Amino acid sequence: MMKPLRRHDRYAYSPITARLPERWPGGKGLAVYIALNLEQYAWGEGLVEDLVPGIPAPDVLNNSWRDYGNRVGAWRLLDLFDSLELPVTLLINSELYGSCPQLVAAFRSRGAEIASHGRTNSEHQADLAEQEERALIDTVTREIARHEGQPPAGWLSPWIAETERTPDLLHEAGYRYVLDWCMDDQPVWLATRGGRLLSVPYPQELNDSAAIIGRHVDAHAFSTMVIDQFDEMLEQSQDGHAPLVMGIALHAMIAGQPFRVRALRRALQHIASHRERCWLTTAGAIAQAAEAFAP
Repeated sequence: MMKPLRRHDRYAYSPITARLPERWPGGKGLAVYIALNLEQYAWGEGLVEDLVPGIPAPDVLNNSWRDYGNRVGAWRLLDLFDSLELPVTLLINSELYGSCPQLVAAFRSRGAEIASHGRTNSEHQADLAEQEERALIDTVTREIARHEGQPPAGWLSPWIAETERTPDLLHEAGYRYVLDWCMDDQPVWLATRGGRLLSVPYPQELNDSAAIIGRHVDAHAFSTMVIDQFDEMLEQSQDGHAPLVMGIALHAMIAGQPFRVRALRRALQHIASHRERCWLTTAGAIAQAAEAFAP
């Protein structure tokens, strides 16, 4: 007899066609948010995001490329978001407060939502014991709260790597939503051992790291992907259909390169030109609004 497939019990199956036609604030059918990842890496050790893989330590090329995102790229993106009056959810490694506090402060002063992206992208939590993972989450949460005056509502795990207990620990630490799960175009309630935790859709396709670094999509093709995703989801979310969430995941060292900023501007200008037809918002605001939806 064959062994049954292992399954999780975080959420049940639900087809998008069976959802209630709720509306986002203002009667909008499509909620759009930008998630900008600001990441801090260790020098010469741990996990890395590489432009050119395979270089031994000290890897000056890739280390300095990653650092370009925080020194230059993120500031260019901030100017772009400002010029189009687009809100942003800032996903930060808590180590950034020590390495480039001016950058976080600049986004804070412009009203960005500050959400947690763990301590550093040089590590993941998938191999941690429960007490180690709890300590990591608590440390990161306290550090963000110390600088922002309140704890973050949302969490994206570095490398989107979880243990079997991550949603449980996030709920117990006071988080309202998590961005790790990409199974839907709507927020979905996850079951945890202490109550419910909301999963807000975070894109793995409309993600500059996965598309540009992983699949070698060029800047203009990525811009076209953003436009086509927006146009199609806007049409799919019209009255009588389920409300949808469109996220755009960006990384400062990738999207913040000048030629990519130029291509991205075309896509974001397109979205901004339709601001009367959609809800331009943050992941946290989406989570708050979704709490009123039927389960």
